[in-house]
Amino acid sequence: MMSSFDDVLVLIKGAGDLASGVAARLYRSGFPVAMTELAQPLMVRRTVAFGEAVYEGEFAVEGIVARRVSSPDEARRALAEGKIPVAVDPEASLRLALKPAVVVDAIMAKRNTGTRPADAPLVVGLGPGFRAGQDCHAVVETNRGHWLGRVIWDGEAEPDTGIPGEVAGQRGRRMLHAPADGILEAHAAIGDMVKADQVLATVSGTEVRAGLDGVLRGLIHSGLVVSAGLKIGDVDPRAERAHCFSISDKSLAVGGGVLEAILAGKPPAAG
Repeated sequence: MMSSFDDVLVLIKGAGDLASGVAARLYRSGFPVAMTELAQPLMVRRTVAFGEAVYEGEFAVEGIVARRVSSPDEARRALAEGKIPVAVDPEASLRLALKPAVVVDAIMAKRNTGTRPADAPLVVGLGPGFRAGQDCHAVVETNRGHWLGRVIWDGEAEPDTGIPGEVAGQRGRRMLHAPADGILEAHAAIGDMVKADQVLATVSGTEVRAGLDGVLRGLIHSGLVVSAGLKIGDVDPRAERAHCFSISDKSLAVGGGVLEAILAGKPPAAG
């Protein structure tokens, strides 16, 4: 007989692509999931991020629907309808009303921005910036490689290297960064096949060009204010368009680690 996790609410701080991979894996495993985000999230892989609901009202990733909510009651209604509520709530104060059994910090700030073990019966931090037993109960490794997705109950994840993960032998050339402070204007859409040196966007008139051939896998919203050096896009040299609209292997691996931590941690039902 399959176990029911209907009463084990998981609140995820952050709703970018990595957080969304975690949310999807938990949702499909039977857990109700709620998420929080910024008022203007700067998501690169926004076609696979539930945080896109902040802009669209509702947004689906691989058939799972997220809905923007503005109150705990709206969040409860979304959960009752089988949707993932996404609240503009940088402080994650939604947890005070919903009393989740699990809190997952998936903000990916490379540092702890305020998460504490007292936030829920089980608190999980993703990647560097968290120490299990101090900032949270468990940490899940997010660095690509042998330890990706591992659950750490004592200690911390590998430090941030600042080096992009390798995809088809490419690292830095596949990334797009803002060349200056200003407003981004997109000149290509996620899923477009692009060529090296093609203009993909401008920031206050300064061009952002592709560093290689591939498919444009991610690009933040046109019209948003960005700062110089900010990651704003990603060209995938594998040139598989379907990858732009499906959750990544990395996100699913991290989601598996969070699922393991929840099952091993045996959080009590939310009350």
